[in-house]
Amino acid sequence: MAINGQFPVLICLSICRLKIVLNTAAPIRRTDTSILTNLRCPGAARRSATKPRCRKFQLALSLAAGLLSVCAARADLSGTNSISNPAELSLEQLVNIQVTSVSKRETSLNDSPAAVYVVTQDDIRRQGITTIPDALRLVPGMDVAQINSHEWAINSRGFNTQFANKLLVLVDGRSIYGTGFGGVYWGIQDVALDDLDRIEVIRGPGGTLWGANAMNGVINIITKSARETQGGVVTTSGGTLDQPSVTARYGGTLATNVFYRAYVKYFNRDSLVTASGQNAPDQANTIQGGFRMDWEPATENRLTLQGDYYAARAVENQDMPSLLPPYNQNFNEVNHNAGGNVLGRWAHDFSESSTLTLQAYYDHFKTEQAWATDTADTIDFDAQHRFSLGDRNDIIWGLGCRHLADKVDPSFFVAINPARHQEQLFSGFIQNEITLFPDRLKVTLGSKFERNDYTGPEIQPSGRLLWTPTEKQTIWAAVSRAVRTPSRFDLGGRANLPVLPPSPPNPLPSEVSSFGNPDLQSETLIAYELGYRIKLTKKCSLDATAFYNDYDNLILSVAGAPAPVEPGSLPPHTLIPAYNQNVGAGQTYGVELSARWNVTDTWRLIAGYSWIQMHMNVDNPTLDSAPEHQFQLRSELDLPGNLEFNSAIYYVGTIEAPYGLGEADLASYVRLDLGLVWHATKNLEFGVWGQNLIDDRHAEFTSYKTSLITEIPRSFMGRVTWRF
Repeated sequence: MAINGQFPVLICLSICRLKIVLNTAAPIRRTDTSILTNLRCPGAARRSATKPRCRKFQLALSLAAGLLSVCAARADLSGTNSISNPAELSLEQLVNIQVTSVSKRETSLNDSPAAVYVVTQDDIRRQGITTIPDALRLVPGMDVAQINSHEWAINSRGFNTQFANKLLVLVDGRSIYGTGFGGVYWGIQDVALDDLDRIEVIRGPGGTLWGANAMNGVINIITKSARETQGGVVTTSGGTLDQPSVTARYGGTLATNVFYRAYVKYFNRDSLVTASGQNAPDQANTIQGGFRMDWEPATENRLTLQGDYYAARAVENQDMPSLLPPYNQNFNEVNHNAGGNVLGRWAHDFSESSTLTLQAYYDHFKTEQAWATDTADTIDFDAQHRFSLGDRNDIIWGLGCRHLADKVDPSFFVAINPARHQEQLFSGFIQNEITLFPDRLKVTLGSKFERNDYTGPEIQPSGRLLWTPTEKQTIWAAVSRAVRTPSRFDLGGRANLPVLPPSPPNPLPSEVSSFGNPDLQSETLIAYELGYRIKLTKKCSLDATAFYNDYDNLILSVAGAPAPVEPGSLPPHTLIPAYNQNVGAGQTYGVELSARWNVTDTWRLIAGYSWIQMHMNVDNPTLDSAPEHQFQLRSELDLPGNLEFNSAIYYVGTIEAPYGLGEADLASYVRLDLGLVWHATKNLEFGVWGQNLIDDRHAEFTSYKTSLITEIPRSFMGRVTWRF
């Protein structure tokens, strides 16, 4: 197979054109963090200034056009790839990929009435991805922003923060959403990526089936069964950021229909950089191990037992206030995190349309944040039953209960009262998929019912419509209610922010503190969605979603009346308080697009675009930290000689991220990743990647723990995978 001579020329011209414009980009602008001017009140007027139009977005589209020109130059290439890769599916197979997160049973991607996207293990392998957060960058509409070497802010459809509390995340059905501070500790979430089957991402509410905190989306990380991971694999990688890291796994058979695997993974990430280009104090490493057993004694039964344990060490830069001189100091602290889990699941098929599933898990984690330690132990039981009622009703219902014991050892920076707490959650759900016209029109109605210790009963109903006018088109619509329950920190937390030194006429230092509120109610959402999927040709498909979200009772920190002297505290000081209240409300709306074009049998293009508008009643950076525009274009090209050339370009618009008591305007950026993979033999694979190749570094988000803004540099990595 010969490569058209225009191919490298067009790539070079596109990259050079993009580079010229990027050199004119404005640096990060940090807003005034004056304490008295940035404490927000419910009636504060919203800024009239608008975000400047970013030329990077235009040039990202120019590069995309250049790559599409490459498509035209490449379309006449012929030949076959000698690599047999089962992940390279036809377009027909892709739209019929089975997903489980939408209805808690297997349905095809094309027949799912939700904005769902699937990231496969092959997608991750081709792009040289080493972390779950970076894998989520592949999802159109997901806002993935790296804070430092081991922390990310991740959300969909707005409201992104370091602990994004409106996104529910599961690993093999086990929730990893932390109720202490609300959100996910992304730095301690990992799996052996060679054993990953897929990541199912629902953008939009999923509370009807998954419960509270699935307000803006659900991420379900699903690993392969032990039966699918027989034999051994060793993967080692290293580079300018990913220091020597290794994963080793072996799977075998214990008895007839009893399969197992065990793995160990050591992951080492070097520090990122500061705005000056110096190394940031944020290097981290993790060692993790685990096992899985799958027993299939009969065709109608499936039994799974799995578990993991990890220990992590992370260096973090932290601002620490003090009531004694010098009042505010900056430290490099070493935090230690550890945890483990064990999960069991039994499924029994009564018939093709009737299945009973029982699941139980125990999860323990201990994490250090800002000199405070959060320890949580969770026991969860879940039962669900699916059955058919006649020819038109497919019903699934379930019951669950969860017990959580949480303990927070406080620091001067952060504390929760009471320090120890136990809580229970009881839940039930029912959903009925009604076939009105076979293969044409379906309606899904259901609701989740929960009882928690914080806000009492919660109801989260939804209605979904799926219309298939032709074999090539699918139209769906949904109306849903979802809630986000207050975290322990929202209710009883205290965070001490910067201390103001004494200054005339005040002879005492002033402590700025944010307090919880035990009388908070759940945040609520009414969401309206409309989706359209079409197979334009045998090799090209398009998926479009429009949404309108109406939020109420959003929890924000509201300035209170200063106290001349805080009672009962030493040394004496003035208190400038703020209190959590359900004062936020507003609307968001937007569009999400994704497309796939199999240009030839050996070349695939995947594109995505999202646009969002947010209109809130309060001017607060935690309500507006979302890029208005995001765009991506990925290319997967199979070359002769068992080679793969993979590339991806991402554009992310400007954001206003929380920064101290104010906010920081972070510039838009364009990221270009290129990679070459060589399958030397059937069992041996080599890969090299360059990531963030456009500029030498860029910032993506801020940290609530430090004023230091870490930036992501250009990096290079190599990887070797041996299967035996």
